[in-house]
Amino acid sequence: MRVRLATFNIENLGRRGGDALTTEARRPTLQAQLTRLDADILCLQEVNAQEVKPGPARQLRDLESVLAGTAYAAFHRACTLRKSGVGPLDIHNLVTLSRWPILEMRQLWNDLVEAPSYRRTNGETSTVPWERPILQCAIDLGGRRPLHVINLHLRTPLAAYIADQKLPSGEWKSVAGWAEGLFATAVKRAGQGLEVRLAADRLFDADPEAIVAVAGDFNAAAGELPVRIVRGDPAETGNAALAGRALVPLAEAIGAEAFTVVHGQHRFMLDHILASRTLALACRKIAIDNASLLDETEDDALAARRPGSYHAPVVAEFELP
Repeated sequence: MRVRLATFNIENLGRRGGDALTTEARRPTLQAQLTRLDADILCLQEVNAQEVKPGPARQLRDLESVLAGTAYAAFHRACTLRKSGVGPLDIHNLVTLSRWPILEMRQLWNDLVEAPSYRRTNGETSTVPWERPILQCAIDLGGRRPLHVINLHLRTPLAAYIADQKLPSGEWKSVAGWAEGLFATAVKRAGQGLEVRLAADRLFDADPEAIVAVAGDFNAAAGELPVRIVRGDPAETGNAALAGRALVPLAEAIGAEAFTVVHGQHRFMLDHILASRTLALACRKIAIDNASLLDETEDDALAARRPGSYHAPVVAEFELP
C-alpha cells in the first residue's frame, strides 16, 4: 500500500495581535501547498488556537478554515493540549492528521525526562522545562503493526529568557546573562531530543521491528546535536547490535542541496522526516516543496505578496506491505 507522510511548519497559523496577514489572505496559498503534498498523514507545527465564547477551551478555527474543501477536512486528528488537558495551547500546537484511524495518542511534556535544573551564579536553583510538548500517535494502516508517528517542534537556538537578565527594551543586561540564556536553550533542545529518543526506544523495546517516523521542525540540521540524539546513528553508538533502533534522515537521499528554510544567501535543512530501518527501506520518494519558499530576511511588504510559510513542507512516499 502507498503511504505518503508529510511535515509542514505552517508558520503561526491563526490570528494574533499584530499579524500582517489574516488566515483568509493565506488560505489559497496554504491550501495549494497542502493539496500538492497529497499526504495520507500530515504533521503540522505552529497551529494557533482561537478563543471561542461561550466555552472553557480554545478551538482550532483557523485550521478548520484552511482545511475546508480539502481531503484533510475528513481526516482523523490529534492535537497537543494544555497541561490541564482542556483544549489546545494558545499558540504553536502540533496537529497530526491521518487518513487512517489513530489508535492511540500520547503527549510528552517532561514525562520521560524530568525538567533539568542547575545552580545559577547567584546561588539560586533554576529549572529548564520544555516550552511545548511532543505529539506521539499510533496509526492503524490495517496491517499487523501500526505506524508510530512522533510530531515535534524543537526550540530555536536563540537564547532563552532568564529572569532578571533583560532590560525593558528586550536587550540583555550582560554578555554573561545572554550566555546563560544560550546555555538554557542548549539544555532544552538536547533534552527534548532525548525525550523523543526515549519514546522511540520504548517502541523498539515492545517491538524490535516497530515502524516509526519522527517528523517535524527540529530547528537543527542533520549534523546538529538534537537530530543526532534522536537519530541514534550506529556509527556514533559504536554498537552494530543497536542499528535496528537507529532513525534515518530520509532527506539524505536528496543530498547536500536539500533545504527547507532560506535566510538571505543561506539555505538550511531544519525540517526532517526520520524513519526506522523498516520504514526507511520502504521509502520510494522524498521531496521538498521549496520552489517558492519565502526568505526569512524579506520585508513584510514583500512577504505579504507571497503569503505562505518560511518553512517548506517535506513529504516522503512509502510502499508498505
